Amino acid sequence: MSKHTSFDMFDDMMASPWFRAKVQSSEDYSQNLYAAMCNNGFQKLEPWPLLTDESWHCSWRRAGGIVADLRDEGDYLNWYCSGIMGEGHYISGYVQEGVVTEEIQADLKELGWQVLDNEDELK
Repeated sequence: MSKHTSFDMFDDMMASPWFRAKVQSSEDYSQNLYAAMCNNGFQKLEPWPLLTDESWHCSWRRAGGIVADLRDEGDYLNWYCSGIMGEGHYISGYVQEGVVTEEIQADLKELGWQVLDNEDELK
């Protein structure tokens, strides 16, 4: 089982101008980031976290808050449960909580993070 890490993925997101701009420019991307952070673990792609099996996780509420902070608008409620729309009723471009899109995975890797426990297929 992974141990909690001293690295914080949120700090890396906030420190990246290109990443913040991408989140701020697209609601679909923002929701996809929120969904990716739900029910998944992440690991910093540096020697110490890899060797010690340290990982970063957050709650659905925290994931919503992170997206709101990156967008500089609203609060966690703007994104919380945004992937759960009911039987056959989804917003185009949105994905269910726990799904990591290829774009999000690639961008997190560019920030120096990898997805650990993705139970859903990449879409």
